[in-house]
Amino acid sequence: MLRARMCRPEASSVVAADGYLGAFGGVMPGSLPGCETMDVMPTYRDEAVVLRTHKLGEADRIITLLSRTHGKIRAVARGVRRTSSKFGGRLEPFSHIDVQFANGRNLDIVTQVETLHAYDAPLRVDYAAFTAGEAMVETADRLVTEEGEPALQQYRLLVGALRTLGEGTPCGRRPATMILDSYLLRALSVAGYAPALTSCARCGLEGPHSGFSPEAGGMVCQACRPPRTALPSDDAWRLISALLVGDWPATAEVSEPTRNEVSGLIAAFAAWHMERGLRSLPLVVR
Repeated sequence: MLRARMCRPEASSVVAADGYLGAFGGVMPGSLPGCETMDVMPTYRDEAVVLRTHKLGEADRIITLLSRTHGKIRAVARGVRRTSSKFGGRLEPFSHIDVQFANGRNLDIVTQVETLHAYDAPLRVDYAAFTAGEAMVETADRLVTEEGEPALQQYRLLVGALRTLGEGTPCGRRPATMILDSYLLRALSVAGYAPALTSCARCGLEGPHSGFSPEAGGMVCQACRPPRTALPSDDAWRLISALLVGDWPATAEVSEPTRNEVSGLIAAFAAWHMERGLRSLPLVVR
């Protein structure tokens, strides 16, 4: 923590008039009458997406964010639940913001907020997109476990997924569940849980194979199939492969049964590798 000199009004006029004296051997500001020492908390800025919020006291909130440079951050936003708050509305989930923090003893403190992209606006008028967005921010929160550790790829994936939910893909709009499924596969891959789609996840035998096992890690050959292994259709395999790499043109002509089949497989894969299911996933509108 830094320490600075603060002067009462009667002394500040002397500092203004004799500022050069302090720099060149004259009267130093700390020795002027009316000056006192106070603590100044260091600050830093970052771009971030708001993941979730919790109430704190009567007017404050604890904000959890995923930032570009500092990874996951938990900070206190003071007074944001008051109607007079200047930036309370900018600290809602899905918001993409430029934010300044002051270092605190336990939690950092939000001091300034500027909106970069209001990704929350289109999501709040489309319930299917909103529920998909809730699953995305919960996934990011669960996969980025350590606070203060950079997670640039996860940050970029989340920003891109939220933007696509509201604005559509370069090839046009896709169902919110399809965008969510693509995000889940890619976020899990960045976290080290990429599904095997070209060879057996257990023995490495080159495919294609017909079985899909979340606990095994993806595609499995007949010899390695555990009990109750799913047998996806050929269309489902193609869709999973396209979603994993973001090949949106390949997703243009996909039937609803195939989309639902793939969503179930990806949900099971995500639940297995994150140890427990996402609370928001059953609420996603399909």
